[in-house]
Amino acid sequence: MIAESAAVFLQEKSSTARVRKVCETEGGLDRSLWQEVLDMGWCSVALPEAAGGMGLGWRELVLLQEQMGYHLACIPFFDAVVAVTPLWQALSQTASGLGVVERLAVSGRICVLGMTVQGELPAAATVRLEGDVLVLNGQWRQVGSGAHADVFLLPATLPCGSLGLLEVNAGAEGLSVQALATMDATRSSADISAVNVRLTGSAVLMHGDALEQLWAKTRHLAAIGLAAEQVGVAERALDLAVAYTKERQQFGKAVGSFQGVKHRAAQMLVKVETARSAVHAAAFMADTAVPAGDLGYFAAQSRTDATEAALFSTRECIQLHGGVGFTWEFDPHLFLRRAQASSQRLGTVEQWREQVAARLLDESVTEAA
Repeated sequence: MIAESAAVFLQEKSSTARVRKVCETEGGLDRSLWQEVLDMGWCSVALPEAAGGMGLGWRELVLLQEQMGYHLACIPFFDAVVAVTPLWQALSQTASGLGVVERLAVSGRICVLGMTVQGELPAAATVRLEGDVLVLNGQWRQVGSGAHADVFLLPATLPCGSLGLLEVNAGAEGLSVQALATMDATRSSADISAVNVRLTGSAVLMHGDALEQLWAKTRHLAAIGLAAEQVGVAERALDLAVAYTKERQQFGKAVGSFQGVKHRAAQMLVKVETARSAVHAAAFMADTAVPAGDLGYFAAQSRTDATEAALFSTRECIQLHGGVGFTWEFDPHLFLRRAQASSQRLGTVEQWREQVAARLLDESVTEAA
């Protein structure tokens, strides 16, 4: 029901013609679509009911993410909803944190994390204390959806020496946002710089061991969400290729009837469905009480399978379109750009596999000892 309703809605509101217009004239952010998505409650699907959310889970969230990828929705759903949901869920467990969630998450303000492209929280920025005021200085590179953010959640080293996550309004004095040119025009990125930005103590949302433990889980959950989006991209590439090869005539028949073309489409389908199964399994595990380390295995599988499916399917889509596949007028390049850009976020396929291999080796050494 969720996937079907989202598909029908986005088919009307996020057609490729609309996507192109938003990229060319609105800087890659469809504000009207963002408001409609907010009004329908999609941004609070996985938030607790106490915080004004639906109280659902990651299984429902990944269904929305698939459709976001399939339709290339020009809204910061991944950066401002999926990636920050674990933080909102954690903060909702306390009365003071609940107020923060209601003020930031439920209000519809675009809040993004100052994480690196690899999905880490950099500790280079610093905070010093001047009386009762916190003074923030630092830089955060290539912040996803940073060009459109209303609020930044920036990591920095606190005076006590621990890493903290600070709430900073985009319009704060001393904060500068430098929008970057991106290969995928449906998403924005920006370099953030803080020079003597003055904050109150309440700006620190979380710090120390609590933040480190939360981030270990957050990175895995964000990877699952991004993988779901990549599944949607891969499936759309498959559908575009199949539709075109059914129409394109050669030797008096549709090229889609040729065995060699069928085999390539079949390979795309296998990769799409394999990745979807991995993503849904990971989302199921995310909704159960599994240790962060075990969740990492499922996150790694979903992330690698979905990334490879998206890259393979979008490249094959261009090839199956023939010469026109490379032209601006046809749509395959839009999905290739998203697949390629997303393949670098939260770590590459190789990095995820190295992490899994390192942990498996550590476990085998421990068992042998």
